[in-house]
Amino acid sequence: MRYGLLIAALLCFWLTSGIESQSIAGEFNEVKSYLDPAPEWESLPNANGDPLAFSDFKDANVLVVAFTCNSCPYAVDYEDRLIHLTEHYKASDKNVQVVAINVNLVDADLLDAMKVRAKEKSFPFPYLFDETQQIARAYGASRTPEFFVLNKDRQIVYMGAFDDDTNADQTSKHYVKDAIEAALKGDRQEVVETVPIGCSIRFLSEREMDRYKKKQARKKNS
Repeated sequence: MRYGLLIAALLCFWLTSGIESQSIAGEFNEVKSYLDPAPEWESLPNANGDPLAFSDFKDANVLVVAFTCNSCPYAVDYEDRLIHLTEHYKASDKNVQVVAINVNLVDADLLDAMKVRAKEKSFPFPYLFDETQQIARAYGASRTPEFFVLNKDRQIVYMGAFDDDTNADQTSKHYVKDAIEAALKGDRQEVVETVPIGCSIRFLSEREMDRYKKKQARKKNS
């Protein structure tokens, strides 16, 4: 009888543990899940001006972090949508801020090229460069573009694609905007994670990073 009760207790614990461990997000992101604390970053170079740190956005009611770049056609296609979103909230009193981050280290995505692109498009949002690539790894970002919506407590309340169609004229679901509005109300939107659609972020191996650093050092010394 005692063994039967023990087995029953263990079975109950296993079943309930299994239920509790099922994340309502993190299905596509291997690092972060819904309501996880957002990773912070120290000061990063800004193609639009002065360097900015995560703490510089502390007053925002909602912060949208967009991983993007210059060289990916998908990222370029979404620039106008991100500009429109930023300008929409700048015109409101909701204090929603947007920051874009690029971590790719090919020539077309380096800081000098970012400055040119930011000026050409008149980006109304900061466009930061993380040469270490660590912030993208910390968020579990894998694509450009890929979006993370953070609430007032800087928890991740949405991650993934901007909307449901790469063709702007055919979109019917606006995941990022819906997540912003839900976060402003303190609600949970129905969709908290989607598959990001875009180019793979070009993460460098340790050996490739060493070569990159040596190449940049030679450029500075030449």
